[in-house]
Amino acid sequence: MIDLFFYIKAFAAITITLIAILLNPLLNLTTLKNSLANNNQSNKLIYFLKKYRLLEDIHIIPYFFKAIGQYVYKINYSKTFTNWYTFKKQANSNPNRLFMRYPVKNENMNKIKKEFIFEDYTYGQAEIMIYKLSSYLVNEANCEPGQIIGMYYQNNPMFIFLWYSLWQIGCIPAFLNYNIKGSPLTHSIKIGKLQKIFVDDRVAKNFVCDIEDNIAVHYVNEKQLFSLMNDETSNLFVQKHSIRTPVTLKDYDPAMLIFTSGTTGLPKSAVISWRKSSIGCSLFGRIYHMEDESTNVFTAMPLYHSTAALLGVCAVISQGGSFTIAPKFSASNFWKQVYFSKATHIQYVGEICRYLVNTAKEINIDAVNKINYERDHNVKIAYGNGLRDTIWLEFKQRFNIPVIGEFYASTEAPFATTSFQVGDSDGVGACKSYGPIVSTFLSLQQVLIKTDPEDPTCPYRNEKGLCEVPAHGEPGELLMKIFFPKNPKTSFQGYLGNKAATNSKILRDVFKRGDAYYRSGDLVKSDKRSRWYFVDRLGDTFRWKSENCSTTEVENCIMSNPLLKKNGNETQLLEECCVVGLKIDGYEGRCGYAILQPNQNESFDKLELVNLLLPRMLKNLPKYSLPIFVKYVDEIDHTNNHKIKKTSYRNDVLPFGVNGNETIYFLKHYKEYVRLTNEEYKCIKSSEIKL
Repeated sequence: MIDLFFYIKAFAAITITLIAILLNPLLNLTTLKNSLANNNQSNKLIYFLKKYRLLEDIHIIPYFFKAIGQYVYKINYSKTFTNWYTFKKQANSNPNRLFMRYPVKNENMNKIKKEFIFEDYTYGQAEIMIYKLSSYLVNEANCEPGQIIGMYYQNNPMFIFLWYSLWQIGCIPAFLNYNIKGSPLTHSIKIGKLQKIFVDDRVAKNFVCDIEDNIAVHYVNEKQLFSLMNDETSNLFVQKHSIRTPVTLKDYDPAMLIFTSGTTGLPKSAVISWRKSSIGCSLFGRIYHMEDESTNVFTAMPLYHSTAALLGVCAVISQGGSFTIAPKFSASNFWKQVYFSKATHIQYVGEICRYLVNTAKEINIDAVNKINYERDHNVKIAYGNGLRDTIWLEFKQRFNIPVIGEFYASTEAPFATTSFQVGDSDGVGACKSYGPIVSTFLSLQQVLIKTDPEDPTCPYRNEKGLCEVPAHGEPGELLMKIFFPKNPKTSFQGYLGNKAATNSKILRDVFKRGDAYYRSGDLVKSDKRSRWYFVDRLGDTFRWKSENCSTTEVENCIMSNPLLKKNGNETQLLEECCVVGLKIDGYEGRCGYAILQPNQNESFDKLELVNLLLPRMLKNLPKYSLPIFVKYVDEIDHTNNHKIKKTSYRNDVLPFGVNGNETIYFLKHYKEYVRLTNEEYKCIKSSEIKL
């Protein structure tokens, strides 16, 4: 029966797609695009197409077939399917078009004109600078084709130039999170098989780890490199096509590595394939209307994450537009930077939206020049993930944003879902919202399944041992079909150097024996109009401060040495610990919450003990992974198969637990743990004390 439904859907999708393609030239696309952010109902055809979400289907589908056809040709004949050739094409076609924009300084406000100043680079300038930097990488840094090269770097132009120079010479860049240090950094370098690492001098103090002698670490002298790249007499190095893209290269081979936390307890090296970074990002750019030459995507998100790197930079380059990168997010400067950069698109995560909504309106008003930065900008589309429906409309209306593009994606996932929400009611909060044509197509690949009521991390299986689709409104785990189950890497490339973690993301025998699906590890629910809404993450991760945090990593750090000094002697004071993500009123995501089971045979001061643990955690964990709250229990709850029952802890209640009589400790100002009082908790909720 599953196979029959599959072919019926496939036939329906093809039929209505052909109709859409035939309709496409009959419609005035300029009129359609101009109407996207306009709720005017005077044009009956436009109103009909928008109401039933057909307008975006017609915008996407013809481009999809054209792009796929060109991509297949590039794979099989010209061998130009990698991102380097996407950039090269734009540089050849539009050398004088803006490529990248960057604030000159962090304190970059011109005090006289009250405007931000930017460094601008055109496509043509960027191409020549990349060739010159390539010469340095090959001749001075001894980078060789096929090597995996680490980048421990902040947001700035050199990040982009290094990245594309590595692609140009045939290397594989690996983006390291510059917040990690110690054992997680050492682990990342090892599993990523990095052979060289370029370190940004601005974050060099964080680069503390144990690495093998054969790994070369280059502390970048940016002033020297930019001097070389701007010198007209500098040598250029253009890699041979046959070396940059050998005939053996597949489109599912690694284009880059991005490190992400997971249930293993340490970062995993997610393989980003050429397919995902090129054709995937190209389709994403089309979906979010980046095809206009004036498009400028503003991002203050770290480039070591896939959201900024892939869905920001790669997506807009695929369409020939430009991007602005801020060195870091600043709530007070955000809309000024957006205004002066002339950005048409901005990227967000839910936390950023909340920070912006909580800022005073006065900081964005220039009374002298009569500018309201948060409303007088050029932004047409804000896109990202984690924008909760509780502030969705407030964010949209206050900041004068016509379209919200909430999407679902993860670094390692071989797919993404998107929405294009124009109005103020229909589809608010959805991370997947298409018209019937695209929805029918995607239903061939993307599906939700029921989870086990006792353990949501496990799929529910019926008496036949197969999975089932949940009802509308019922959360289920999001899966993606792997069309060649015997060779999953054609769909899901997994994690380099971690076969076990890769296999754990593949679920087999889902709807029939022998099939295979990629597991997202996330709970999603649907409505009756095929829209999807993100619910929560499964398993041992939580999201805090725009970062995915591994509970196992924190647990391992706490328990790496349970012997703590008591009266000058080392004594085992901890038996076990459990870390979860805890929801806090008024905050996006979940913060770290550690439950500690002490040695009952020892007497100790609980507050003193948790503060004894703090130096270890500060040394080995990034700030966003630190447990903000801690409590002690006599015994941590376990299931019959000895798994910790994390659900009850994830739903704990502050400030005194579910029963209202527990003692919970709070990491105040990230300096020391103190006992959480009712007054302290009120200050946290009112943001007088910031988490």
